[in-house]
Amino acid sequence: MTSQSIVVTGMGVISPIGLDVTSMWQNLVAGRSGIGPITLFDASDMDVQIAGEAHGFEPTDYMPAKDARRADRFTQFAIAALDQAMGQAGLLIDDHNGTDVGVIVGSGVGGIWTYSRQFDVLRNKGPRRVSPFLVPMITVDVPAVQIALRTGARGPNLGVASACATGSDAIGQAYETIRRGHARAMITGSFEAAVTPIGVATFDRMRALSRRNDDPPAASRPFDAGRDGFVMSEGGAILILEELDFALARGAQPLAEVIGYAATSDAIHVAAPDAEGSGAAQCMSLAMRRAGIGPDQVSYINAHGTGTPAGDPAETEALKQSLGEHAYQVPVSATKSVTGHLIGGAGALEAVICVQALRTGTIPPTINLDEPDPACDLDYVPHQARHGALEVALSNSFGFGGHNASLLFRAYR
Repeated sequence: MTSQSIVVTGMGVISPIGLDVTSMWQNLVAGRSGIGPITLFDASDMDVQIAGEAHGFEPTDYMPAKDARRADRFTQFAIAALDQAMGQAGLLIDDHNGTDVGVIVGSGVGGIWTYSRQFDVLRNKGPRRVSPFLVPMITVDVPAVQIALRTGARGPNLGVASACATGSDAIGQAYETIRRGHARAMITGSFEAAVTPIGVATFDRMRALSRRNDDPPAASRPFDAGRDGFVMSEGGAILILEELDFALARGAQPLAEVIGYAATSDAIHVAAPDAEGSGAAQCMSLAMRRAGIGPDQVSYINAHGTGTPAGDPAETEALKQSLGEHAYQVPVSATKSVTGHLIGGAGALEAVICVQALRTGTIPPTINLDEPDPACDLDYVPHQARHGALEVALSNSFGFGGHNASLLFRAYR
C-alpha cells in the first residue's frame, strides 16, 4: 500500500454542454441546459424525443477518418477526452515508465450504436456483410484498449461496468490500484453513447425517461415535485490519477486529491432503488471512514439526482442517514438538471465537476427546481451557482441493479 497522496493531474470532457472542461464548466455554472430535440436519429415516432447530445463533436478532429470508422461513438469520445487530459497532465509514457501507468475506463452498455446497426446489416444483407471489427468496437473494455495502444500504458488495463455507477467505480478502482502499489499513475473515466433508437426506447418502456418534449431545457428536474424521469445524454470524461511524488517529479500541477472511495450493493431489485436508502447511506459512510473524515468536513455534494420519482427521495434519505444533521447544512447540487444523465459516463463527468468546484470555489446550480418535493428537503442549490471556500467534495453515483459508488475529493493546497 502506498502512503502517498493520490492526485488528479489532468482532465478531459465530452458532454452535452461542452466538448472540453472549460466550456462544460462555464455552461454548467451559468445553468445553460444541454437538453434538446434528438438529432442523432429520427425520433418523430417515439414517445421520448429529447436527449442531451454532444453537439459539434466530430471524431476526425481527434483521429484519422480510418480510425474513426473502426471505433464506436463511445470510444471516439474516450479518445477525444484522452487528448485533453494527457495534454493538461503533461504525462509522457515511454519504455521507462510504461508499466507504471494503467488504464481503467468503463461504460454502461458499450458500443450500442455499432451493435444495433450491425444487426440491421445481418438481417438485411446477410452474415457475410457483418463487420469483422464488430467485437473490438462494442465491448466495454475497448476504450481502455485503445488508450493503451495510443499511449503505451502497459500497467493494469480493464473496462468496468456497473450501470449508472460505472464512472465512479472506474475512478475508484483506479484509485485503489495506485493505493495497492500496482501502478503509479492511472488513466481512468467512463463514456456512454446510448442515445440510439433502442437505447431511448428501452429506458422509456421502463418508464424511466421524461416525456417533456415540448420544453427540453426544463425536462430534467431533480428533486422537483414535477419531475417525471431522467433525460438520457451522452459523453463522459477522462481523469489522470497519480501518486503525488510521481506527479511532482515531472513538474505536474495537481488539481485535487482523491481521498476516499466505497462501493456497496442494495441487493433488493434489478432496477428500483432501495426506498430506505440504506445501501447508499452505507456507501457514503464507508467512503468517509476510509478517507478519515467526518460528515461535518464535507463541504459540497454532487448528487446522483436523476429526476426519477423514486430515486430522488431515496437519495435524500440516504444523505440524512450518512451525514446526520450536517445533511441540512451542506450544499448539494444535481448537475444532471443541466447535463442530463450520461448513464455510465455520468460518474466520470461529475468527478470532473467536483474537482472544478474545489478549484474555483464555485457550487454549480440545480436548475428547474421550481417546486421542491417536500420529501426532498435539503439545500439543493436551486437555480443559481454559489461561491465559497470548499475543502472536500463528495460525488455519488447509483445504478440500476443496486449499485452504489461514492468518491471523495479534497482541494489540493
